[in-house]
Amino acid sequence: MTEPSGDMRLLIEEIAKALVDEPSQVSVQVVEGDEGEGILLELRVAPNDVGKVIGKQGRTARSMRTLLSAAGMKLHKRYSLDIVEDE
Repeated sequence: MTEPSGDMRLLIEEIAKALVDEPSQVSVQVVEGDEGEGILLELRVAPNDVGKVIGKQGRTARSMRTLLSAAGMKLHKRYSLDIVEDE
């Protein structure tokens, strides 16, 4: 069986690749937090695609976080999504 955090990483990666102009630049890093903190997923995209994954008024990013939260409830884990803007 695959690791649940890996499945969530793939979920976010596939959603982001569908949204951006440069899907080859999409990467998702899994950062394991302390026991109570949960799992952080860091999403990186090309600089000109950051607005596409955030969406108008943050709606797209909020939707991805909602999906992570819902899946996390079923897996009894807490996930958070951070969209990292590289300079």
